[in-house]
Amino acid sequence: MEKSIFKACDIRGIAGKNLTEQESFLIGKAIGTLINGGKIVIAGDVRISTPQLMASLENGLKMCGCEVINAGIIPTPVYYFTKSKLGIDAGVMVTASHNPPEFNGFKPILGKLPITELELQSIRELAVEGKFIDGKGSVKSVDYVDEYISKITSLFGYKSNNREFRIVVDCGNGCYSDIAPKALKNLGYSVECLFCKPDGTFPNRNPNSAVESNLSALAKSVADNKADIGIAFDGDGDRVSFIDHTGRMVSADKCIVILSEMLLRNNKNQKVIYDLKCSSIVPEYVKKSGGIPIEERSGHTFIKTRMINENALFGGEISGHYFHKALNGGDDGLYTAVMLIDYLVKNSLNLNSMANNIPNYAITPDLRIPYEANRSEFIDKIASSFPEEMISRIDGVKVQFKDGWGLARISVTEPVITMRFEAFDKIQLKRIIQEFLKSDEVIRNIVLSELSLG
Repeated sequence: MEKSIFKACDIRGIAGKNLTEQESFLIGKAIGTLINGGKIVIAGDVRISTPQLMASLENGLKMCGCEVINAGIIPTPVYYFTKSKLGIDAGVMVTASHNPPEFNGFKPILGKLPITELELQSIRELAVEGKFIDGKGSVKSVDYVDEYISKITSLFGYKSNNREFRIVVDCGNGCYSDIAPKALKNLGYSVECLFCKPDGTFPNRNPNSAVESNLSALAKSVADNKADIGIAFDGDGDRVSFIDHTGRMVSADKCIVILSEMLLRNNKNQKVIYDLKCSSIVPEYVKKSGGIPIEERSGHTFIKTRMINENALFGGEISGHYFHKALNGGDDGLYTAVMLIDYLVKNSLNLNSMANNIPNYAITPDLRIPYEANRSEFIDKIASSFPEEMISRIDGVKVQFKDGWGLARISVTEPVITMRFEAFDKIQLKRIIQEFLKSDEVIRNIVLSELSLG
């Protein structure tokens, strides 16, 4: 069993190659052993490979004596909702989230908190060793989709405001294809559907809704339909992205700011968790709104765990995951979208003007720089070049300057260093990059050249 499929937050690989039905069966037996043959909820996304992987996972769990509750093919947030309704901690969602169609994977949960890297390693070690418990389990099917929709619509009531609020919803042929349009229509909105037929080959766009180029059809549809907003979900529905009425994608950084301001309005001195790749506008505006910003490592399990441990009000990642205290720290793309839309309608606001009120700093995309030498030494060398009070070692090394920051992290999947930089403007950005990479001239020149700042 390849070590590479065990990531920091989940298990993910190419279906039929390094993630086969046999791997799924052994992972099921390992998880079943770790939860001592207890109750567990399983579900899956719309990918072509999901039914076979779910079946072999289910068999492995049953052979360890587990009482398996199969929630079917549903979005990840509906899977979370099902677990909560049943009061069952353990679960496995079969999904590769935002990855291309050939991928699949598992998001396991063994207890009340999200999975840890150590627990994922334990699953692998047990699957390889084969020291499983034996038992005779059972399986039953449940369907909580309608109850989930009812819950969402009961939380947010539509207020007419003398005109229809028009939405284009791009489900990307993923898990929300049937559910999101129904929920939005039940709330009284005018809904135009785009790619809302479930199809595990994802024929119309990449499942990653966080990439602006994947949402060109949505931007066009918003303009063509004179819609107020466009919303897009990733493959399994836990991420959401937004297009304003002008057809422009609003960055996740700005969405975190907007959602934080909304929630903090009546909840001062509450904590907001944000991932370390976020723009500085996030902690700045959280403070302005009366909140307490807390930086955390990127990754949905890290953010959610911190949300729970800090009893935080809200959390966000630049990948489009948004976490809510109201969901026990969980992320839900549809819940987030409906909450935002409800706020816009009731306050006669539009997303474009709200986003335009937030400044744009000079921030780079994620840079993936090939590095075959010792990557840990490279990171340590950067860290040793700066005073301790400027440095964060949550993940890799982040150096905070007066007018920006630089970040370098080790990729867990490729021999590369991932980097990101931010400053108030491009002149300061170049200076920060030069200062951050002063210990390695070669890498510094590569980064400046890639950003056309040389």
